[in-house]
Amino acid sequence: MKITNLHARELLDSRGNPTLEVELTLDNNMPSSAIVPSGASTGENEAVELRDGDKSRFQGKGVLRAVDNVNTTILKNIKNKVFYNQAELDSYLIDLDGTQNKGSLGANAILGVSMAFARAIARYSKIPLYKSFDDSFNFLMPAPMINIINGGSHANNNIDFQEFMIYPLGAKSFSQTLKMGSEIFCQLKFLLEEKGFSTAVGDEGGFAPNLRSNQEAIEIILEAIERSPYSAGEEIFLSLDVAASELFDNEEYHIQSENKKLSSDKMIEYIISLVNQYPIISIEDGLDQNDWTGWTELNGSIGKKCQIVGDDLTVTNKEFLAKSVECKAMNAILIKLNQIGTVTETIETINLAKKHHYGTIISHRSGETEDTIISDFSVSMGTGQIKTGSLSRTDRIAKYNQLLRIEESLGSKAVFLGEKSLGCN
Repeated sequence: MKITNLHARELLDSRGNPTLEVELTLDNNMPSSAIVPSGASTGENEAVELRDGDKSRFQGKGVLRAVDNVNTTILKNIKNKVFYNQAELDSYLIDLDGTQNKGSLGANAILGVSMAFARAIARYSKIPLYKSFDDSFNFLMPAPMINIINGGSHANNNIDFQEFMIYPLGAKSFSQTLKMGSEIFCQLKFLLEEKGFSTAVGDEGGFAPNLRSNQEAIEIILEAIERSPYSAGEEIFLSLDVAASELFDNEEYHIQSENKKLSSDKMIEYIISLVNQYPIISIEDGLDQNDWTGWTELNGSIGKKCQIVGDDLTVTNKEFLAKSVECKAMNAILIKLNQIGTVTETIETINLAKKHHYGTIISHRSGETEDTIISDFSVSMGTGQIKTGSLSRTDRIAKYNQLLRIEESLGSKAVFLGEKSLGCN
């Protein structure tokens, strides 16, 4: 698999901010491409996304430096080289960058090449992308966490928590989860209209009304579920992304919609009260990314009945994941390719999580694109869970539609585990 050409260009993501696309050609003359996503709510230990900083262009968010790094430095070093597998290429790119956080070439530049090469390998090997990342492919379709109300840094409203999601774990197939989710999403829209709330959507496609509290957001979702043919706590569960690092300031958690300032212990009590009161099955980033003691306490308190998901805490990095295992800080991990910057390192983190029986959830970013690689990746890696936004906006729907195609291709071989995929089982 000799790389004969490489080219990057600046494109736009779903928020209208620049990102980059990479086209890579092997010696079979079949080009493959990939577009890199970008996050708004980011962990402080994520790999570095290289931005230009030129305030005269795109408010400083241009990626021409990253594009140039692909088209000059990376191209010069890998053109006409033979790489026998993904790990070999990714290791070469990491060494070429030479930093701990990929800050020299940029994680966005490196990931674009890594993702494009993954597609090229599948085409070269004449296998579907959804079978190409893991040799032990097991036909597992993911359960989707469907974001239906946005808050926090993903919406211009006064809700503190970042994502309120429905989780159709009582479905029998992936396609049925989307049917359930779509019907509840429509009911929620009708309900918001009736109550005089806005039905505009946030970055990830969920509605973004101005509500009085996080609990009101939960209760209006439960009301929408009641109007559907399904039952909360039976077929449909709730999942929350608190994004607590965004709320943490001066050693306190600021729940502004309820005019509360909470210590770590009080924040844990607050989360536990929500889980006890409502059919919440998964809590992501319930505490700040540096509050390791609090994470251990939270997981010890409710980790047997609720998935405790690390995102900012672990940033798809196997070193932080190993620390969380040692501290018993969580039982599930969110997986984002651009948090770590290569396909290989992402796979290594997933495999370590599986070794310790953690739930694994492949995730999109708030700045998404039409690229659907995470759909194929979730199936190939057998993670059993995926987060890719709401049932609106084409950048989100594209991932769901790709999963429907994969499910159809697998036919009767497709496996859907539902609740058994959770890290609290």
